[in-house]
Amino acid sequence: MRIGQTSEIWRYPVKSMGGERLQGVSVERYGLEGDRFCSLYDEAKEGWSSYHTARKFPALLMYRAAYGEEGVRVDSPLGPSYRWEPALGDELEQVTGTRMSMSAEGAPGREGNGLMAVDAASVLIVTDASLRRLKAAWGKEAEALRFRPNLLLRTDDPEFDDESLLGARLRIGGALLQVDSFCQRCSMVNYDPDSLERDPSLLRVVNDRFGLSFGLYASVLEPGRIAEGDAALREG
Repeated sequence: MRIGQTSEIWRYPVKSMGGERLQGVSVERYGLEGDRFCSLYDEAKEGWSSYHTARKFPALLMYRAAYGEEGVRVDSPLGPSYRWEPALGDELEQVTGTRMSMSAEGAPGREGNGLMAVDAASVLIVTDASLRRLKAAWGKEAEALRFRPNLLLRTDDPEFDDESLLGARLRIGGALLQVDSFCQRCSMVNYDPDSLERDPSLLRVVNDRFGLSFGLYASVLEPGRIAEGDAALREG
């Protein structure tokens, strides 16, 4: 059964940094190829809590990361462009006042689950139906990028309910995904990813209207290539 189609695809090669919009991408077992391929962390801590993220350092959102044949490239808001290299770490130390350890490119995340540096699962999905409900509740346009989706789905039913997808299998292009859970939101959504302007009223609305659950985490059952415009088909 068709529920809609992929309208946008986003990849974030460095955890908590800005990402890149793609026309198409291969989906691997760990998620979109090159997604969360690198991370910044505190060597004194373990697991998820060891990551340096935009929750504490919002300035990370202004760095734009891309992934290609030569690996990860990061464009700094200060002007320089870096590979994933010590010089980038030196600049980030000056910007944040904190020395950050840099993971190896393509190293598994620190959660010990075999995935990359993702919070909970391989792929994050946001639907336009939920964005419309949020806009109605907040009274402002809610940009999808505040929620850092990998896939933005345009649903055929304007009243589509994300909860109906929990536990479902989704065929998108050549990939098969399993929708596992809602994404629990935090203060990062308060920051405009382009300006860093902070509006704490957004998280309050997400809490009051959605119980902090906004967007869907999915795991990869079958790798394959997806592209903008691919139908999203519910299987089973």
